Amino acid sequence: MNFLKTFTSAALVTAVALGASFAADSALAQTGAATQNAQNPQAALIKQGEYLARAGDCMACHSAVGRKPYTGGLAIVSNIGTIYSTNITPSKQSGIGNYTEAQFGAAVRKGIRADGSHLYPAMPYPSYAKISDADIHALYTYFMQGVAPSDDAAPVTSLSFPFNQRWGMALWNWAFTSDKPFSGPDGASEQVRRGAYLVESLGHCGSCHTPRGFAMNEKALDSSDALFLAGGKLNGWNVPALRGMSRWSQQDIVDYLQTGRNSQAAVAGEMTSVVYNSTSHLSDADLNAIAAYLKTLSVSGTSEAAAPSGASSTVAKLTAAQNLTLGERLYLDNCSACHSVNGQGAPRVFPHIDGATVVNAADPTGLVNVILAGAQTPSTAKAPSVLPMPGFAYRLNDDEVAALATFVRGGWSNHAGAVDAGQVAKVRSAMHHE
Repeated sequence: MNFLKTFTSAALVTAVALGASFAADSALAQTGAATQNAQNPQAALIKQGEYLARAGDCMACHSAVGRKPYTGGLAIVSNIGTIYSTNITPSKQSGIGNYTEAQFGAAVRKGIRADGSHLYPAMPYPSYAKISDADIHALYTYFMQGVAPSDDAAPVTSLSFPFNQRWGMALWNWAFTSDKPFSGPDGASEQVRRGAYLVESLGHCGSCHTPRGFAMNEKALDSSDALFLAGGKLNGWNVPALRGMSRWSQQDIVDYLQTGRNSQAAVAGEMTSVVYNSTSHLSDADLNAIAAYLKTLSVSGTSEAAAPSGASSTVAKLTAAQNLTLGERLYLDNCSACHSVNGQGAPRVFPHIDGATVVNAADPTGLVNVILAGAQTPSTAKAPSVLPMPGFAYRLNDDEVAALATFVRGGWSNHAGAVDAGQVAKVRSAMHHE
């Protein structure tokens, strides 16, 4: 025991010494970088553009498995067909190497290519329209000077008639986009204004979290409209509202965006890529600005699941483990070791099930998808460990998954409807075709 105490103390002293050394090295590196940037403003501008490209999540859409970064080729499945992202390296043959800064700005903010043809709004230019001139300049400088050119051409988007008539997008743009520059909430602090700018422009959060109209248009583009960030639907998943987020503190929001997890939840679905490629790379100041802005938005009456109430009857029955339904038995056998009999999981490790948005969503597709395929948190700078949840598609049939999902959606304080085997079969089939 004495040896263990001595060893631990020595290790602690060593760790502190190393930490101090690393901190000193880091401080010297930061000082050196600041001096270098002052001496080379072009390098600083490229670095700023790289940061803004992360904030805009350009990497996620314009990169695909097996291809070099920013060479495009990602297949984006939409209601009108499959759209392939383009090569945005400075290649003069396959990318944007021939674009002037004005043409680059028009493509990013107006969805108009250098040849005058229109982009499809899979490119979130309705949000990017609010990007400032200074940030467009930094982005252009980065893509032209900080990204390696690649002549690897992306697959060509080829939609069926009439969606292949790109000129029709001019009418869509006239009806559903705005060329008004960013203004920000009236009377907001500088921190909230910064958060609003990031959310409404580069972050294009409304692309997923704002409901869409009959023409697949976002029903609102900024916080002046109560529909902005009021929740939506993506690939069958209910996308939660971001307005106010009353059950999460500002730090909860920062933790989630920075690490893909917090004391209550962990990422799944499309948000995993957003955290990995974009938000985990943002500064603490910008993440806090985003969180501060979201907390200022009024909460709609149906935007969040009811807060957990303890749900003692579910806990008692699972603890007694007698006269269980099929769903309850499956939960104990497959889920309770991590998420516990109280549905509360473990902070920053296993997310809550009681009160979770994905559990209480009107459409159970997201929950069923997670049960079948599993999920895992991304590895980020401040949370490098990957926490995986296994998928159960191989061991549970459609009836069993339906029973498990039905129990989870009605257990504890959850209040969502039952799931049937047909719904599970549909999700399973879609997974097999991806």
